[in-house]
Amino acid sequence: MDEANIIVGGSLSEDAAAFVQAWRRAEVGEAGAARVIAFESWEGLAAVMTGERFRLMRHLHARPEPSISALARSLRRQYRRVHEDVSVLEQAGLLERSNGSVRAAVDKLSAEVIF
Repeated sequence: MDEANIIVGGSLSEDAAAFVQAWRRAEVGEAGAARVIAFESWEGLAAVMTGERFRLMRHLHARPEPSISALARSLRRQYRRVHEDVSVLEQAGLLERSNGSVRAAVDKLSAEVIF
């Protein structure tokens, strides 16, 4: 199962400590390091993971689509909007596209919010 950990908030020193910890795990050969997607603020996360994008992710997790056009039809949404959502989610590392097909890149999202 591919998992992504979403972190909202935190400090530069916490980010540096997490990087060092990941580096040490890699040095001793620990495989399968968790994917981490960090956002500076709640607003940053909300700008990427809107309600429609979450619905799109859930759809693709259950049923990958052969194209963005097919995805837009399945969701009954405009192609332009779905294409934009796919691009944002792909850039965040949550979707993958290959040979025109679109699928979720992760099976599970975990979130940690740091005040």
